[in-house]
Amino acid sequence: MIEELKEDEIVNKVGGRFKLATLIQKRMIALNQGSRPVVEPRGGDKMSAVIAEIMEDKIYLDLSGKSGAASESPESNADEGGTVDLTQPE
Repeated sequence: MIEELKEDEIVNKVGGRFKLATLIQKRMIALNQGSRPVVEPRGGDKMSAVIAEIMEDKIYLDLSGKSGAASESPESNADEGGTVDLTQPE
């Protein structure tokens, strides 16, 4: 198991265990569909990349439907080192 998932820090960062599970699931789907990781994964696998993105505040789950950068698409924002809103369709 990934050590970060055992700590409460990542749960508190996202806002709860269910939100964390949702964020991980949505990001894994995006990566499996061809999205590139925003950070370099430590372990080389996709799950490590997702955990690193969460810990470095590179991705977030916006339940209100508002994007962090309304004028940019999430993909272009991620390529520039910004955050990715996984609730918005591509």
